[in-house]
Amino acid sequence: MVIADPARPFLQMRGIVKLFPGARALDGVDLDIRPGEVHCLLGQNGAGKSTLIKVLSGAHQPDAGEILIDGERVTLSHPVAALRHGVATMYQELDVVDGLTVAENIYLGHELATAGFSQRRISRQHTHKLLSRLGHGDISPHQEVGRLSAAGKQVVSMARALSHDARVIVMDEPSAVLDSEEVANLFRVVRELAAAGVAVVYISHRLEEIRQIGDRITVLKDGRTVASGLSVADTSTSELIRLMTGRTVEHVFPARPAIPADRRPLLRVEGLALRGVFSDVSFEVRPGEVVGLAGLVGSGRSEILETIFGARRATAGRVEVDEVQLRSGSVPTAVRAGIGLCPEERKSQGLLLDEPIYRNITLSTFSRFAHAALLDERTERAAASTQITALDLRPADPDRPARTLSGGNQQKVLLARWLVHGCRVLLLDEPTRGVDVGARSEIYALIRELSAAGAAVVVVSSEIDEVLGLSDRVLVVSEGRIVHSGPAAEIDEHRVLDLVMEGSAA
Repeated sequence: MVIADPARPFLQMRGIVKLFPGARALDGVDLDIRPGEVHCLLGQNGAGKSTLIKVLSGAHQPDAGEILIDGERVTLSHPVAALRHGVATMYQELDVVDGLTVAENIYLGHELATAGFSQRRISRQHTHKLLSRLGHGDISPHQEVGRLSAAGKQVVSMARALSHDARVIVMDEPSAVLDSEEVANLFRVVRELAAAGVAVVYISHRLEEIRQIGDRITVLKDGRTVASGLSVADTSTSELIRLMTGRTVEHVFPARPAIPADRRPLLRVEGLALRGVFSDVSFEVRPGEVVGLAGLVGSGRSEILETIFGARRATAGRVEVDEVQLRSGSVPTAVRAGIGLCPEERKSQGLLLDEPIYRNITLSTFSRFAHAALLDERTERAAASTQITALDLRPADPDRPARTLSGGNQQKVLLARWLVHGCRVLLLDEPTRGVDVGARSEIYALIRELSAAGAAVVVVSSEIDEVLGLSDRVLVVSEGRIVHSGPAAEIDEHRVLDLVMEGSAA
């Protein structure tokens, strides 16, 4: 899609500055958005993207700078003010209310009413139209949102943005919980919005998505605008990486080392099943080996990891670590056996957001720092600080609340937790979701370092190229069943997709 130079941008942000105690999150950021364009906002974790969109959505107030809409200066003092000016935001961390229905979530805060009486029937009708527009007319407006998958909740969040009849829709990592078919549907909706004159601000770490959907690009680095309004068609991927990181990054996976065939398995899963989700899952992982699970969202991949970790009680089968069977449905048993899990939803499932970084890192190893029922906080901090330095966690402040970290640095905190614990089996669910291109290479190298030190690693990722590039062996999961197992070097992305679709049709 080619957008001609319009006479005037619909929205402009000029010299935006945002200060937090001890940090200058934004340092004079400029951004202009034209009607009917898809404007991609890029930058590493911590570059200031999330802070900028919170300023744009009215959640944060800038300390300096100005925002203009249709050429007039406005004050977006709160999120409702932003919505009134036609700016709707879809956040990366889903902001739906699990206890409400789909229709109630979509019209939360702007309920359809006549003479003070809520028009629930009309709300449900409008909800069905919005969901159908998004290609998900199968989701019932009556359904409780808490019963939806992460992808379903993302659809509800998108429908809520559309319900405001917005002129600008900000999408923060909208494809993070979607499979390839759902991403294609997302792109269809984005193109329809742009064709109707709606501007879309699209934030993603997946540079291939930017190529497919974007018109122009603004790049942030260290809270500053380093490039503004670049043409997607005229800017190379290597140049984008250089602008984001300040260096050239080779996006390659670490080499696969040879693993002796006579090594006995460290993790053995036999006939594992969770009624209604997956069945007859069997595989082994040897020390030093990385095994990847590929498949669509909803295929049962995440639930397999959660069941191995004891967060779900298996209905059949067994899990062994070093030939010792674990008690099903017991997380403490799994942790004592040396299993660690970095979950898919790190904020809601993995972190204590209001606790400091060091406490999140030592969460699974308190007993190591306790003496006579007293916690040796100095030793605890020292152990955490060692990992903070080793993983280049930024900012390197052990007392900073985990909530204030970028997504990539929150992921590093979870990895640091299991490094302190010294786990022998590491289960990683979407380890690079929301992680920038520079940090991805670091995480890939770290995973290989852990496996080289003798850990058995199982990785789940929605990005097939990531599973194939990082793993020694790949298991393809479809409809809760393993439909293929073999060396990663002997299968390609097209074959994985074929297996997934064949399994779904079976």
